[in-house]
Amino acid sequence: MESGVTRASGEPAATTGGATGNFGTGMKFQSIKGVRDILPPETALWNRVEQTARSVFGAYGFGEIRLPIFESTELFARSIGADTDVVAKEMYTFVDRDSESITLRPEATASAVRAYIEHGMQTLPGNVKLYYMGPMFRRERPQKGRYRQFYQIGAEVLGPSDAPGIDAEVIEMLLAFFGKLGLQGATLFVNSIGCKECRPRYVALLRDELRQVVDKLGVDSRRRVETNPLRVLDSKSPEEQAIIEKLPRIADHLCESCRAHFARLQEELKLRGISYEINWRLVRGLDYYMRTTFEIVATGLGSQNAVCGGGRYDGLVELLGGPAVKGIGFAIGTDRLILSLQENSASAAAGAGTAVATTNGLNPVGKVDVFVAWMGEVAYAPSVRLARRLRDEGFSVEIPAEEMKFKKSLGMADRLGATYALIVGGDEVASAQFTLKRLADGEQKKLPEADLVEYLTVQSAG
Repeated sequence: MESGVTRASGEPAATTGGATGNFGTGMKFQSIKGVRDILPPETALWNRVEQTARSVFGAYGFGEIRLPIFESTELFARSIGADTDVVAKEMYTFVDRDSESITLRPEATASAVRAYIEHGMQTLPGNVKLYYMGPMFRRERPQKGRYRQFYQIGAEVLGPSDAPGIDAEVIEMLLAFFGKLGLQGATLFVNSIGCKECRPRYVALLRDELRQVVDKLGVDSRRRVETNPLRVLDSKSPEEQAIIEKLPRIADHLCESCRAHFARLQEELKLRGISYEINWRLVRGLDYYMRTTFEIVATGLGSQNAVCGGGRYDGLVELLGGPAVKGIGFAIGTDRLILSLQENSASAAAGAGTAVATTNGLNPVGKVDVFVAWMGEVAYAPSVRLARRLRDEGFSVEIPAEEMKFKKSLGMADRLGATYALIVGGDEVASAQFTLKRLADGEQKKLPEADLVEYLTVQSAG
């Protein structure tokens, strides 16, 4: 809701003037259109959501990054795309006293990538996993759950691999977070929007098809035909739905590599027991996305029901002057998430007085309690399940998305500062006895799954 002090009937509108001229005039101020105050007791729910994010994301090995609220305008123009609505129409941009163009951040992925490059984080072992939370700014039409100063909780994974298992684990973490909050009615949609090899051909085809029906499109879609035709697929205009349904589908135009990547992603989601629907119209509004895109919608938000969106952006780091590393991330609309929790009375009631579980953890957030060293395809599915169970118990767990040789796997565990390596191979799967190695002194134990959780819990308490 909008919050602020409203003038009494008949009082004059506020006028500008010097500070001394305002005293004693009876002038009252109210918040600017599109922003609002968040007051108690609602702030308690905000705190609960943010604390739950820290707990769950920490269990998946993510560390918090705190980013500046404003950046060079060029950072967003180059990363998001000059022809996007965000850059063209929605950013809050000003020239500071040094004649530099500055923009209040409209999103945080570009800032996170800038920080990754600036601080040489590619030299860190494995994937760099970062999360953030805070305000973003876009001058768009205020509506239910959507403000000009809005809040996001987001995360990014940056590193050498584009394995679909990374995508699936990010989605698993998101759903674990929503599950901890008791969010009801959440549905996952996934899609692939191709890569720099196959997407340009599809975009050209899509533009040609749209030009043939451009006179039947609304003003925004007409403009997007030339600037960003993929965004026409995202149109909510009732008059355009029948037209869009007849357009070519990107799934029919993916290159072999993108088709295989998307098929593997679906296998990884099924492995984790994650239900999903394919939405061929699911595109992201920012230029840097490629291949995997996903969205989670929730109840209580009306037609604008997306509470989270994300996807893969493998070329963004290089575009901004960094190394050729891969990336995937997401952003949760915190305002919309809170609204959905509030409007779902069962969720709100269940969570109102519930204390947030703290991380069990043997190490602080950003460190790794257990590194899962799996070997052989037969060991992958049990390893994913074990990692999920340990994370649910509050331990920080790292599991490679691709198979590594045993020596290299232990080396990575050591570089990440892991306390334990959990060794899972064919013999361990067959016997249901898993080898837990303490890296500090090399001590090893063979433990069944139930005893493994109990042992680690006792060790963390001690």
